[in-house]
Amino acid sequence: MIWQIKPVGLVLGVGLLLAGSISPAAAQDESKPAETVCIQCHGSQPGRLGEPVKQWRQSIHAANGISCHDCHGGDPTDFAMAMSPERGFLGAPEAVGIPDFCGRCHVGVKEDYLASRHGQALGAGGPHCVTCHGNHAIVKASLDLINQQDCTRCHEFGRAQTIKEAMSETDQRLTGLTTDLAELHKVGIAVDELEGTTFALRNDFHRLFHSVDVEQVRQQTSQFQSRAAEIGGKIEKIQEELHQRKLWGALAATLLFFASALFFLIRKTYQDEEQS
Repeated sequence: MIWQIKPVGLVLGVGLLLAGSISPAAAQDESKPAETVCIQCHGSQPGRLGEPVKQWRQSIHAANGISCHDCHGGDPTDFAMAMSPERGFLGAPEAVGIPDFCGRCHVGVKEDYLASRHGQALGAGGPHCVTCHGNHAIVKASLDLINQQDCTRCHEFGRAQTIKEAMSETDQRLTGLTTDLAELHKVGIAVDELEGTTFALRNDFHRLFHSVDVEQVRQQTSQFQSRAAEIGGKIEKIQEELHQRKLWGALAATLLFFASALFFLIRKTYQDEEQS
């Protein structure tokens, strides 16, 4: 067997359906970052001091529980010490320090960026993380970030468009795998390992663009396609086995129905003969 139903998830799912004890809003609130003193203070201020919080609330960082202090340091529990260097407060970096600032979490991307033409132009007018991704209103990484409107702020769109087209098919394939795994997860199939592998593969694949090297992207894309095909093959096996089980289940239910009907008819015939 290449998959199994998760007992805990199955019991929990049934329990929630029957009891309705946890609302969707409550479940969503659990994933949100705590309202730190940073958010409380800046969120209540008008203008530029409050704008970062408004932008951050709509970002992928907020959706993943990454709050102000995770990037800027400081003490998120103490109003007086929130911006104290003694508590690790870093503030906002200078432009040339942004790759190191973001690279504390995005290590691989930082390496690819610094080795690229973009990175080599850092400090001489070249783009950095914030140029393309923004600082607080950061959106989920996808090929949609590569677009004519944004790229032509600095140069022509030709090279970026070529890279995007080269990556598009594989990116769609990885998105499809993620969707398939989510569907299997919903019905209680334990696919955690495959989900983790696909997530890591997609992240590694998105690193390719930061090289801004057309030939490198074309060469390495085929490797990612092969790895995606392996995952796809495993998913198809799970789906096929699940389909077969559904067929056998339907057949068993049908046989049980006819057996019950036959038993009823035999019993009724016997009762009629006794009465006569």
